[in-house]
Amino acid sequence: MNSIPENESLTVEFKSSFNIEVIETLVAFANSKGGSVYIGINDKRKIVGITLNKETVQQLVNEVKSKTAPILIPDAEVSEFEGKQVLQLSIQEYPIKPVSVQGKYFKRIKNSTHQMTINEVVNMHLQTMNSSWDAYIDPIHSIEDLSLEKVQKAIDLLRSRGRNITEDPLSFLVKYDMLREEKITNAAFLLFHKNDHIISTIEFGFFQSDIIIKDSLRSKSDILTQIDEVMNFVKKHINKEVIITGNPQNTERWQYPLEAIREIILNMIVHRNYQSPADSIVKVYPDKIEFFNPGLLPEEITIADLLNNNYRSTPRNKVIADFCKDLGLIEKYGSGIRRVITMCQEEGMEIPKISQMSNGVNVTFIA
Repeated sequence: MNSIPENESLTVEFKSSFNIEVIETLVAFANSKGGSVYIGINDKRKIVGITLNKETVQQLVNEVKSKTAPILIPDAEVSEFEGKQVLQLSIQEYPIKPVSVQGKYFKRIKNSTHQMTINEVVNMHLQTMNSSWDAYIDPIHSIEDLSLEKVQKAIDLLRSRGRNITEDPLSFLVKYDMLREEKITNAAFLLFHKNDHIISTIEFGFFQSDIIIKDSLRSKSDILTQIDEVMNFVKKHINKEVIITGNPQNTERWQYPLEAIREIILNMIVHRNYQSPADSIVKVYPDKIEFFNPGLLPEEITIADLLNNNYRSTPRNKVIADFCKDLGLIEKYGSGIRRVITMCQEEGMEIPKISQMSNGVNVTFIA
């Protein structure tokens, strides 16, 4: 190494000595974008040095190997600064995630290392395997819990879009990998469940003020039905202006661009974290609409990235997102927020305010 980085970061960590925290940080790097731990430098970037010989370095590397699964073998480089030895242990991003140290999993957030939750471990593994939770078998429900009439409606819609589908509803589910060995997936249940179910609960409210609720509704329908249910509730409680043009048909002007509202509703339903116990919530006020959805943005995507369309879409529910795309509900992955912003700007409105709160994302339209 020719120099020492100026600061700790997503890929850099300083440690005064070798300990279990060094291995935890290497694991976090392996679960992220890779990185280096500089041993012999304290967190103030002061060089304190470490006493090493060839056998010592190999012993430290072996300790990393023995305590990680899958096994990590870091690159080791010893350099001298200010007459003191500094050991750099470097690791690349590991292809199959997550990596653990003594049964614990860690991730890197900015310049610090954090232990992962069980859900984070599961989701990271699914993403690595190019899969998602909705693709897995539903351990609770069966074919009897699905409405084959709803499946047939989806088939008819696909046919109307030019798709050549000859399968019956059950064969269709097999074709879309939503039915495997007579067991349904989580996606199949969410899309076509026969009876109302708590997993898809959405709470609606029309608020005169923060404490006065004029109208409320709760939906536990399948998620395709919910798209129209949410849209209808919003339209019921926002203003509509009829503009007389002199033409045979007058023009309707809504308080908000309806296509923008629909796009956010689709995002809320398709990308929701259905493993969370929290419900989606829609609050309509006289001068704003708030949409709250369980599930934070992926760590590599910031709200600024979202607003600037500077990101690559990573659907949380890949099977549902792909199916909704085939149905024509989603036009293109990752472009929805940009279209929403454009539609609001064309109407002379503020762009929606997006924030993360309570392990979810909140989108607010201002009239």
